[in-house]
Amino acid sequence: MHYFNNLITRFPLIGNRYFLAGLCFLVWILFFDKYSLISQYEDRNVLFGLKKEKQYYQDEIKNTSGDLRDLKNDKTLEKFAREKYMMKKENEEIWLVIPDTSFPSSLTYSDQE
Repeated sequence: MHYFNNLITRFPLIGNRYFLAGLCFLVWILFFDKYSLISQYEDRNVLFGLKKEKQYYQDEIKNTSGDLRDLKNDKTLEKFAREKYMMKKENEEIWLVIPDTSFPSSLTYSDQE
């Protein structure tokens, strides 16, 4: 009891019941409420992720609509089918050239010695 009285004399706000009620309310709002700071932070992270996902899908829609516009022409339709799906005409051979990525392309002959 002596410790509490000593604490009240040092900090008179601790003995004020309105201050204690306000402090309890503030702690409740900040940590335990449905809309606490922690849940607000998590919701902001989710919102940021959803905005990035929305932008990604909008870019994909633009790319796909460009491809769709190109596919309305027969010549570009054939080019698209050949490049994307490796389709070929009858009696035709396709040779795929795949670069060797295991060897660094920035090295010249004099660097290899």
